[in-house]
Order: sequence, then structure tokens, then C-alpha cells
Amino acid sequence: MSQLPVILKAENVHKSYRMGATQVNVLKGADLAVHEGEFIAIIGASGSGKSTFLHILGGLDRPDKGAIRFNGRDLNRMKARELNRFRNEKVGFVFQFYHLLDELTVLENVMLPSMISRSVAGWLAGRRAVRRRAESLLDQMGLKERLKHKPYQLSGGERQRVAIGRALMNEPKLLLADEPTGNLDSATGNGILNVLDALNKAGQTIVMVTHDERIAHKAQRIVTLVDGRAR
Repeated sequence: MSQLPVILKAENVHKSYRMGATQVNVLKGADLAVHEGEFIAIIGASGSGKSTFLHILGGLDRPDKGAIRFNGRDLNRMKARELNRFRNEKVGFVFQFYHLLDELTVLENVMLPSMISRSVAGWLAGRRAVRRRAESLLDQMGLKERLKHKPYQLSGGERQRVAIGRALMNEPKLLLADEPTGNLDSATGNGILNVLDALNKAGQTIVMVTHDERIAHKAQRIVTLVDGRAR
């Protein structure tokens, strides 16, 4: 894996939060290099900063100190519009609680990243291709018969598969998954892990946060956050 180029690199990342009068130092110089095609699991004790680190890696949060470089570009140097484009096009996010919109159908939820990245004219010109890709992703996720359902009509595992489809909609270079099985029973969670494993075998780069070492061992490499640093 070390022969493949580095797609994402965290260098000396620090992050702290205020809790009342107390400053909590979560990350204290965390480093990480992610190679193209890798499947990495980040583990650590509760409160170790796993989700915080993942959010910083994806540009959802900024470090107090240090740099996140994607293909050599420092996210901290990106202007707001460029950072928004990075989050929409280069990274796919999968969360523990799905974050699907109940007022939209399953198909519309998956199409959403492409819808919001286009102008009205661009959407009208490309909507058929967008729909075809969304339908293909949902077929890949085993949800071909659920296109017109609303998220609240689905099981937890089905909702997470929709969320994965949405994350893949714009063909991101990097997939970030924050406790993707944390809200699911063991059997359903294993199904989601099989989906991620299949995506990785097809070339998708994945960084996954989990508190469960059994789940972490599904990844190619395990990184442990201890005392604010990655080991």
C-alpha cells in the first residue's frame, strides 16, 4: 500500500474546545497519511477525538494548528467556495445517524449532492444522467425497489445504504465514515461492512471511525488515537 500515492495527509493537527471554564485539548499533534485505495479504521476510547479528527480530515471543521492536505493542497488555504466544492465533489460522508431528509424520496436523497452542485441550467441539462447514476447506485446497494420510499419507511440498514449511495453520488476520491454501524445490530452492521469492503476492493479510498475493534479489523490498517495523537 505504501507504493501508492498519498491522497490525504494530516500534519501536526491540534484541536481544543471550551467546556464552560475548562479548555479540553482533544487532538495534540495528530499525524496521518492516507494512500489511494486504502481502507483505514481509526479507533480510540470515548472522547479520544475520533469523530473530531474525521471531521477535520473532511473539511467539516478546521484545526487550531496544523495542516490537512488533499492531493497536496492545504484545506486551510482554500476559500469558502473552494472548500464547499471540495466537500461536495472530493469527499463522501457517511454518518452514524444517516442524516437523510424524510421529506425527500430515497432517490431524491441520493441525487441531492449532484442537485446542489449545479446551476438551474446545469441541473435541467444533466438531470437524466444524474437520475441514472442514482438509480444505479441504489441498485448496487440492493435498493432497486425502494426508489420512491421515504427514509422513515426503511429499516436502519436500508437507510445507511441510502446514505452510502448519497455519499458516492459525485464519485468522491475519499469516503469518510463516522461509526457507520454504530446504530445497527450486528448482522445489519456486518452487511454495511461488506458494502464498504466491496467498494474498497473496487478502488474506493475509505477512512472509517469506530469504537469497536472487531469492526476495525475489517479495514486494511488500524490507527489508534491515544492522548491526542495517532499511532
